[in-house]
Amino acid sequence: MNKLPLFQKLKSDKIQFDNRYQTDASTISSFFIFFIFFIFCLLFLRLFQLTVVKGNYYYSLAEENRIKEIIIEAARGKIIDRKGLVIAKNLPADINKNANRLNSPRYYQEGMAAAPIIGYRQSADPADIKNDRCLSKLKIGDKIGKKGVEKLYDCDLRGRPGKKLIEVDAQGRYLKTLTVVAPTEGKTIQLALDWQLQQKAYELLKEKKGAVVAVKPKTGEVLILVSSPTFDPQIFENDNQEAIKKIFANQDKPLFNRAGQGVYPPGSIFKLVVAAAALEEKKIDEDTQIEDTGTVQLGPLTFGNWYFLQYGKTEGMVDIVKAIRRSNDIFFYKIGEKLGPEKIKRWAERFGYGKEIGFGLGETTGLIPSPFWKKEVLKERWYTGDTYNLSIGQGYILVTPLQVTIATATIANDGYLCQPQLLKTNRQPPTTNHCKKIPISPKTLKLIQQGMQEACSPGGTGWPLFNFKPQTACKTGTAESQTKEAAPHAWFTVYAPADNPEISLTVLVENGGQGSDVAGPIAKEILKSYFERKE
Repeated sequence: MNKLPLFQKLKSDKIQFDNRYQTDASTISSFFIFFIFFIFCLLFLRLFQLTVVKGNYYYSLAEENRIKEIIIEAARGKIIDRKGLVIAKNLPADINKNANRLNSPRYYQEGMAAAPIIGYRQSADPADIKNDRCLSKLKIGDKIGKKGVEKLYDCDLRGRPGKKLIEVDAQGRYLKTLTVVAPTEGKTIQLALDWQLQQKAYELLKEKKGAVVAVKPKTGEVLILVSSPTFDPQIFENDNQEAIKKIFANQDKPLFNRAGQGVYPPGSIFKLVVAAAALEEKKIDEDTQIEDTGTVQLGPLTFGNWYFLQYGKTEGMVDIVKAIRRSNDIFFYKIGEKLGPEKIKRWAERFGYGKEIGFGLGETTGLIPSPFWKKEVLKERWYTGDTYNLSIGQGYILVTPLQVTIATATIANDGYLCQPQLLKTNRQPPTTNHCKKIPISPKTLKLIQQGMQEACSPGGTGWPLFNFKPQTACKTGTAESQTKEAAPHAWFTVYAPADNPEISLTVLVENGGQGSDVAGPIAKEILKSYFERKE
């Protein structure tokens, strides 16, 4: 078949195109209009999504890019002593600075002296944030109390953070401050602590290992709590990692609170408990006398009196008052044997030994041994020699300086055992509900109190307080260390004035030597500061 030409010449002069291959102009126009409409619909839907559906979302993003929120750390509450002296405080955050976070730095007044009771802060870890139970919740970057009062009263001290809203440019540079929401300072905590006495005790003990604890006998308020060696809480506050590592690596354990957690044999201080037990259990009375023979033979073992072992002398007939005054071992061996270990343990617990007494800063129960304990733990039977050792505060017995102070305060307080109080209280006896009367007669207490007064008078063992004004009542203790090669632990416990006690004080010098020679002079200087200041 012959192909047809696209056009052909007509016989006329007019040229005519073949319409079979001509595109319809209306079809192209319709397609173009539809395409424009489709694009417009897409743009409209996208605009609707951006402005209506996600309008608030993108507005917030834009605002966040333009507005920056800065956390203002709340000033932590002050910690003050019983007289209002500031021990720890924060400086307010500088709201004129433009940092990612405005911190409120904390400062400790002579932190080394305060550390055993104040503790320290560190940055909160994820576990702290997750387990936080305070109303003002922790956030990343916040600090939390890790030890001492800082930990115990963290919720009260914390306060509420504020915030600062600023406008920035596209590069994040500050343009202007939009608003500031001020933080709320934490609550002020007033301790029962006497800051001047605390500093004095620290200065006297800081070159030694040991502890000093003092309370008000009638209320249990803690006036002094020193543990040596100690640490500087400012190191933790400043996040000095190198210094922090040295503290934790220190073999002398400066973070260990010897006042409430350190346990030691009490030595002759424990004789006060044995005396109370023997009198109350009717094993002896005020007229009972026992001859000091210098030593007591028990099978192959010999138990001696300290005076005989040091000076080769005996003290004749000894009654309960003289036994306390002279700390006579022979007398207490004999009455301890009459009592037996179970009764000694029962009375020790009544005076607060062998159990927690609710201090709040962490404490150790110590140990008052018994035949049952020895059989269960050591798989050995109890011997009379064990009773002898227990009767003079040696052997397996372990106590804390805090327990000794509370026991001494109980004697000073006419038989009322008061739970130690960290915070200052305005309540006065007998309205204090944290004090309880132990079952001990006034007659027994008078005999023990008399013996303690004579111990601090000429002829007694507490020679540093001879003729001290006002009259004191004390008991010395020299306890053998568990390491035989080391020097004994030096103890001295005292209350004053003897007729109306205001302060009960215990000094322990770890491996220090004789109690009267080493711990006694420290106690004297602290009491001197207390009473001279009053005058």
